[in-house]
Amino acid sequence: MEDGVSFFKLDLSSTDRFVALRRELGVSTFGMNLMLLQPRQRMRIHRHARQEEVYLVLEGTLTLVIEGEEHTLAKGELARVAPSVRRQLVNGGPEPLALLALGGVEEHAGRDGEAFESWEDTEPKPPQEIPLPEDLPG
Repeated sequence: MEDGVSFFKLDLSSTDRFVALRRELGVSTFGMNLMLLQPRQRMRIHRHARQEEVYLVLEGTLTLVIEGEEHTLAKGELARVAPSVRRQLVNGGPEPLALLALGGVEEHAGRDGEAFESWEDTEPKPPQEIPLPEDLPG
């Protein structure tokens, strides 16, 4: 396996309420956690000093309480919350809830991607200069 690459399989049926994916994967530049809430479970009301968070609902329905006001997010929906805003994650639905929480502090520095047309290429180009590859044959 290539250095700098790690893998982890999500277990959405786990009874753990909080899985620190950042540590599991060795991520060092942003936070990433899996939250698993059974019906009627909720997390603490919290905020951050510097870290903004994005929540992605993987399964179930999230009630995201923002400064006391409820917002409902379904599977596949996202929400971004600024650091100083108080929030609480709640599963008020009848099904288990699985969501991915991503957090970061530093300002986004812009696009820094480099693209290659083939695996043999060694000199990168800006992604917008490389056409998208053809789809796999059907």
